[in-house]
Amino acid sequence: MVNEKVVKLLNEQINLETFSSYLYLEIANYFMDEGLDGFNHWFNMQLKEELIHSRLIIDYLHDNNVSIKLSAIEDPSRDYKNHMEALEEVLEHEQLITRSIHNIYDVAMQEKDFRSMQFLDWFIEEQAEEEANANELIDKYNLYGDDKKGLYLLNQELGARVEPTNPKLAAE
Repeated sequence: MVNEKVVKLLNEQINLETFSSYLYLEIANYFMDEGLDGFNHWFNMQLKEELIHSRLIIDYLHDNNVSIKLSAIEDPSRDYKNHMEALEEVLEHEQLITRSIHNIYDVAMQEKDFRSMQFLDWFIEEQAEEEANANELIDKYNLYGDDKKGLYLLNQELGARVEPTNPKLAAE
């Protein structure tokens, strides 16, 4: 049985993960407006990954006979002054998601909700990867972003990102 406090936090996490996809759609559109279709593609793949995260939590709750409580998604509209500001927003947002996952894990541990702790292990690993990806984007942009040829090559690299898969389905 999933602890009620953990259920409440997981429902909130569904909202955060769904907001993440919406934020990445906003950033994808920003980069498309900037003429950077590779960046646009990368962030569109990222938004799909965030929806997978939402779906994993929803499936976990359904698998444990828990009702889902959806809430309104925050408006992600931003007015980025430059490319770096958008990339830094990504890192800050992923750090927010990491803190949220850690908080849920902490509550699950306090409530001895071992099933949810085990479920959240994957998200903890995933968030380490998400933050590393955000840092890598910032590092690469710092290296190449001011050089038009370098930015072109980085844009090409980001455009090659492959479609994410649902890890639950991949394991079956």
